[in-house]
Amino acid sequence: MAVPQDFQTFVFLDIETTGLPHDRPRMAELCLFAVHRHSLQPSLLGWSNAPRLPRIIDKLTLCIDPKKPFTLEAGEITGLSNQNLMENCKPDFNSALVEALRGFLQRQAGPICLVAHNGLGFDFPLLRAELWQVETDLPPSTGCLDTLPALKELERSASMSYRLGALYRHFYGREPTGGHSAEGDVLTLLLVFLAKAPELMTWAALNAHKWGEIRPMYSLSLNRRRD
Repeated sequence: MAVPQDFQTFVFLDIETTGLPHDRPRMAELCLFAVHRHSLQPSLLGWSNAPRLPRIIDKLTLCIDPKKPFTLEAGEITGLSNQNLMENCKPDFNSALVEALRGFLQRQAGPICLVAHNGLGFDFPLLRAELWQVETDLPPSTGCLDTLPALKELERSASMSYRLGALYRHFYGREPTGGHSAEGDVLTLLLVFLAKAPELMTWAALNAHKWGEIRPMYSLSLNRRRD
């Protein structure tokens, strides 16, 4: 039996990209909200049907020139384009971004668990691919919680949708705001997490993957050969 992980900080993340996995996407926007487990306790939030955020949240949002064209659908959904990123002088995924990411994570109380919805299928593999492109990585012991399989197991409802917006509507009876921006989706993810925070923290302690187990979405050598 795996030893439970005593995660102290949960870092909620979302990535906006140039396309879907089969498009070999590049990152265009990255957002992270870091929340200590102390602030994820429902008793401290005065839980009601009205969503309420913790007061103490560290936030990091970065726009990135992906150096790759957006698919038409991705551009329409995210509101991002190669032109508006270039006009706003946004650099690519580079060493300065890595330093910002590392600094953000290093100032959080550990152990840290990254949290993303469909993270194992998309966000974690893409982030690792981008890090490998600049020949760096995160600590292999960093936790990785995908709330999609976690909530499927906790809710056990064959009739409900487990898309992030549908989960928000299920828990709060209203539409989420700010979707299809990285920050808007992280906000929705955090609020969905708060609706089941004790159960999800327990689930993460027993079932979270380690960063070192995440397979990059595509390899560095293949990307260089095709781009």
